[in-house]
Amino acid sequence: MTFREITRGWYLYTDQIPHLILALLVLLIGWLLAKGMGKAAATALTKTHLDNKLFSNFGNRKYSTESIIGRVVYYALLVVVWIIFFNMLNLHLIAEPLVTMVSTMTAAIPHLLKAVLILLLSWGIAYVIRQLIKKGASMVHLEQQLVKWKLADNDIEAANKVSSIAKAFFYLVLLFFLPAVLGALELRGISEPFANVLTAILAFIPKFFAAALILLIGWLVAKLVRDIVVNFLKSIGTDKLGQRLELFRTGEKSSVSSLIGNIVFILILVPTVIAALEKLDLKGISDPAVSMLEQVLGLIPNILVAVILVLAGIWLGKWVEKWVSQMLWRLRFDYVFTGMGLGTLTPEKSKYTLSQLVGVLAKVVVVLLFTSEALQIVHLDFLVTLLTGVIAYLPMLFAAVMILGIGLYLGQLVECVLQSVVKQSYSRILSKVSKYAVIVITAFMALDQLGVAHSIVNAAFILVLGGVALAFGLAFGLGGTDFAGKYLRKLDHKLDRENSGL
Repeated sequence: MTFREITRGWYLYTDQIPHLILALLVLLIGWLLAKGMGKAAATALTKTHLDNKLFSNFGNRKYSTESIIGRVVYYALLVVVWIIFFNMLNLHLIAEPLVTMVSTMTAAIPHLLKAVLILLLSWGIAYVIRQLIKKGASMVHLEQQLVKWKLADNDIEAANKVSSIAKAFFYLVLLFFLPAVLGALELRGISEPFANVLTAILAFIPKFFAAALILLIGWLVAKLVRDIVVNFLKSIGTDKLGQRLELFRTGEKSSVSSLIGNIVFILILVPTVIAALEKLDLKGISDPAVSMLEQVLGLIPNILVAVILVLAGIWLGKWVEKWVSQMLWRLRFDYVFTGMGLGTLTPEKSKYTLSQLVGVLAKVVVVLLFTSEALQIVHLDFLVTLLTGVIAYLPMLFAAVMILGIGLYLGQLVECVLQSVVKQSYSRILSKVSKYAVIVITAFMALDQLGVAHSIVNAAFILVLGGVALAFGLAFGLGGTDFAGKYLRKLDHKLDRENSGL
């Protein structure tokens, strides 16, 4: 076998060396070109400041938009270079998947370009709108108005708020164009739900502005009518009448005219709120709210009548207080405690006289009666029941106080009678014991009248009375035998002398 025949198999590989060298050269040049074009694309985009314009509020990020796009260009060109490299080496088994991938990518390029154009258009529109908002705010001096309305502390904060509003509109416009961008990329699974959400939002915005406009107009009308009503009532002397009836004191910020004006304001504002909620067409929120407001609106006449009743009760209560106080003062009711022996509550030492306290209690009773009727008109049954129970308890309380007062008076009377009749050394002790016995009995009677645990009060009274009787019996039966015998003998001798004298 000759040398040529031996090395014939090597020629199959050595003949490919020039192709391999050429392919490697193409790979090197293509890699350099891809790297250069990627850097060129990143540099060109950096000059446009695209990243700062789109993502200025996202803080420090690891990779900028320009660098990401540059890397995408670099890797896309590098894939094409690898395909050329493998085809030059006849490695079609490796090149075909790459060709398929590149074909898919090139097929998506028109969609990508369309999405980019839409994104650029949206960015341009958003930028114009942002600039228009800034210019418009500057023309109407919105920063100064925000400071004037106390929505900002100074001009710098106001300018920041205007800038934030402009940026919000900028990103809102981009958000509205986002479904079109996703649709251009044929991402239906994302774009369609997003588009439906934006459609619902866009459909809601006119309703929201209409409701806000209704509320604004209603508030302005209610405020205007309130001011007119307040000024009219002031001009006819309603506030002076309220001060004369002592419904409001002189110098208070509240007055009858302001109260009526606020009621009129609420009466106008409630239907306005109902109309605004109906305009929003949010059934889950508006229907319960409208129903509640309609019920409130239906209750307003009853509430007005109830307020009038309460005011009338307060006025009548003050009149009753004056009348009762003056009548009791003329009857010298303030000295009733002196007659009972309780001199610590004399009119000279107390802040309020006894007649004034009784007058206040009479006023409270009158106000409670009128308040109970007012609560019944507004259908607050629980409070009516509670207040009715309190009013029903007042006669029992009054009777208990009367019983206690009579007991104190009788105790004092018994003490005075015994001290004047019995001229013995033990007369003072006997009168005191009698006085406090009467007071204790009347105290138990008062507690029983109040209904404070009948069985306990009765049992306590029986036990006290029985204990006193038992103590008295034991004292005279055991420890006081000699004392009792002595006085009984004296009494017997006295009776004998009287009989012998007869």
